[in-house]
Amino acid sequence: MQSAYGEKTGSHAPLEQMQRLHATTHPHCVVCGAHNPRGLQVDFRPTADGGVEAHFDCATVFEGYNRRIHGGVIAALLDGAMTNCLFAHGHVAVTAELTIRYRQPVMTDRRATVRAWIHESSHRLHRMRAELIQDGQVLVVGAAKFLEPVDGGPEAVGASTE
Repeated sequence: MQSAYGEKTGSHAPLEQMQRLHATTHPHCVVCGAHNPRGLQVDFRPTADGGVEAHFDCATVFEGYNRRIHGGVIAALLDGAMTNCLFAHGHVAVTAELTIRYRQPVMTDRRATVRAWIHESSHRLHRMRAELIQDGQVLVVGAAKFLEPVDGGPEAVGASTE
């Protein structure tokens, strides 16, 4: 089904948009790129509330301090979630500012859930929020500003045009 503006509507539209933009703008992303054998290969999915969500197995290979996931890995997960949320809404934008608050350590050998949503959008600027949940508790929260390139196209953020 399409809207009056030619956009897809329905439950699969955000997933299709997210997959299309992901494939054209950064298929080798270290967080979510399926074509990056050394990456995290996190599989984000749109949620009914307009956000995205993914599960992440906190393996010891991502450890910083003993039994704790490295803060840089956590920051990358939240940034990737926010990027994929924008993709689900048809936006291609780059991180302009990222703030992370680590409330509690994220432990290894447990599964975590990463969520992101749009807090506010205005023209080319998108204010995003994200969180990492483990064992039912929000352990890390993130806020970011994402900026769409002036020309708005994937080429502006390094996409292949092939």
